[in-house]
This record gives sequence, C-alpha cells and structure tokens, in this order.
Amino acid sequence: MNVEEKIKELGITLPESASPKAMYVPVKQIGNALFISGQGPFINDELVYTGKVGRERTLEEAQYAAKLCIINVLKAVKDYMGNLDDVLNVVKLQAFVNSEDTFDQQHVVVNTASELLYEIFGDNGRHARSAVGVNQLPLNMTVEIEAVFEIKHII
Repeated sequence: MNVEEKIKELGITLPESASPKAMYVPVKQIGNALFISGQGPFINDELVYTGKVGRERTLEEAQYAAKLCIINVLKAVKDYMGNLDDVLNVVKLQAFVNSEDTFDQQHVVVNTASELLYEIFGDNGRHARSAVGVNQLPLNMTVEIEAVFEIKHII
C-alpha cells in the first residue's frame, strides 16, 4: 500500500499548504535529507489552535493541534516531492508546545504526532524526538513541529 492510500485509509485529508509567514522555505533538501520547517496547527491556511496548554487549551486540544502539525509536515513534503512514497524514514521531530508555567505534559501532547507517523509509515515512522515547553510561539500557535525525513533519492 502506498503512503497516500494509508493516509486516506486513516480518514485524513491533506489540506492546502499554509503559506510561509516569514522569510523561509517550507522544505530544504541536503542530500537525502529533507528538513521541514516548523508547521503549525493550520487547516487550509487558517490557524485553528492558539493559546497556551494548561490555560486556554486542554491537553486533548493540544494533542489534536500536534496531529494537525504532522498533517501539515506531510503536506509540505508532498508539495516538495510530488508524493510521499519516496520517504524512507522519519528521522527526527522537534516539537514546541506553548505551555502555561506548570504544564509538564509536552511529551504526551507530542506523542499523538509520533503515533500518527508510526501508523502511516510503520517502523520507518519511528524517530528521535524533542518535546519542549515554551513561553510563546509565533502567532500564539498552541503547537509547532519541525521534522527531518530521509528520502530515497536526491531531487
């Protein structure tokens, strides 16, 4: 089964890509590695989760925001490569969670993103990861996730 069929099987629709909000590119390739810029919880270029977890957002809302971030990571990769079948491995995620001072469940928030990648890519979706609580994110996003993927060949 190809990756995009698996995504559809999971009931996920890749949205329109969010436009960059500053001076950067969504994906930068070095050899067989794709570095994906931080993606937020956007649906069709509309930011849908803002605020701090533990204050304006619940744990469950933050988990869904993390899932949206990964869906947007996948869309950025698809836009860059044309398809997702040439992804060999998800190498690393670095996740930032806009957190109220006493919130300490960033790893639980980000685990939703990790689980989704495992569901899609199987063992090749297992990755190294950081889940960091931060005081503020651009546009007051609840979660932002960047990634590194290994691909089959140089484009």
